[in-house]
Amino acid sequence: MALARKGSRRIVVDDRVYRWQLRTRPTYVRGLCWAPCAFAVEAYDRPGRKLIVTTNRPHPSNWMGKPSTPVLPREIARAVRLAVGQGWDPSSRGAPFRLDQSADFR
Repeated sequence: MALARKGSRRIVVDDRVYRWQLRTRPTYVRGLCWAPCAFAVEAYDRPGRKLIVTTNRPHPSNWMGKPSTPVLPREIARAVRLAVGQGWDPSSRGAPFRLDQSADFR
C-alpha cells in the first residue's frame, strides 16, 4: 500500500525523488513513549517497497511531555542513503525494509 499523498512530503536524495511521512498523531505506544518515533519513505513516482525507519527519540506529539526534536530532511536523506547501501530497492516489491536506529532510545 502506498503512502497517502496528503500529509507526505517530497524529498530528492541523490537525484531520485522520494515521498516520506511521519504520523501526525502518535500511536498508543509512541504517545506513551514506550516506543520511539518512526517514519516511512517510498519512491515518489512508482511506489514499491517501503522503507520504515525507527528513530532514537520520542514522537514529537507524545502525551508524556518528553522533549523531542522534529525529524529533519537531512535525517531522511541520511536514512535513505544508509538503507540503499544496505540493499533497499524502492522499486522492488515485498515487505517493508526496516532500518532500526533506536539504539539510544529510553
